[in-house]
Amino acid sequence: MNQETEKVECLIIGSGPAGFTAAIYAARADMKPVMYEGLQPGGQLTITTEVENYPGYPDGIEGPMMMDNFKKQAVRLGADIRYGIVTSVDFSQRPFVCVVDEKKTVIAESVIIATGASAKWLGIPSEQKLNGSGVSACAVCDGFFYRGQDVAIVGAGDTACEEASYLAKLCNKVHMIVRRDTFRASKAMQHRVENTPNIEIHFNSETDEILGETMVEGARLKNTVDGSMKTINVTGFFVAIGHTPNTSIFKPWIDMDEQGYIITKPGSSYTNVEGVFACGDAQDKIYRQAVTAAGSGCMAALDTERWLASQHSA
Repeated sequence: MNQETEKVECLIIGSGPAGFTAAIYAARADMKPVMYEGLQPGGQLTITTEVENYPGYPDGIEGPMMMDNFKKQAVRLGADIRYGIVTSVDFSQRPFVCVVDEKKTVIAESVIIATGASAKWLGIPSEQKLNGSGVSACAVCDGFFYRGQDVAIVGAGDTACEEASYLAKLCNKVHMIVRRDTFRASKAMQHRVENTPNIEIHFNSETDEILGETMVEGARLKNTVDGSMKTINVTGFFVAIGHTPNTSIFKPWIDMDEQGYIITKPGSSYTNVEGVFACGDAQDKIYRQAVTAAGSGCMAALDTERWLASQHSA
């Protein structure tokens, strides 16, 4: 065992709306939660500009400020929030053994997993430079800001088709960039996109560059068959090529689907390991919204509280 060891009643791994909400509820239930914020403290909302669809903010709020508010509320109620990354876990027996930053051991009576998911990106420099300045990985979150404008979306699966259809209702025109000559989406989703008049599909195309110095002004597309280039004029650029759940360290212990999303028992946050609970985007590949993540964080804390009470009374 590592030199530094600490025992806690409730360990929350990861932050963001799910983790912070779990911390708020766990602190109010006197579970003395300890949270390690992880690689991206505050989660995906820290790279989001304005959030307009979270209830209670009539004028909207910047994503980083919102997460800072969540954190302050959790701390005020007694949560112990720390910067650090849980690098390995052993869920083979209780209490659970978790290692932080490969050097500190935390012995936990219960664990709430709130590690979230990370959007997959194209990997071109202009994408990162303009992230939050016209580049987004969530059409439902940010599409509203491009009402009446021309936008582009990259992707070929069901999510990309759904988001293209969503954007088409708001935007003047949607350019859909598909790398191959076919979709990966279901036939129903394909037909919906193909029959939407203001969606233009660019098959056999990949993004060579997103254009603009401080804001998105267009995109240069490369034909994957003949190498020819063309430019489209857009003010918004959406990437919909999937997400990767941040769950790899739990794989030896926790049941997951083929994509790595944690499987929870229906209507609860219970995993297959008694005493380990999961919430937020680490287990939700359908909704992926701040408000649903927060709701599942509440569920996880309540489930943990009840489970711990059952253990203490047993």
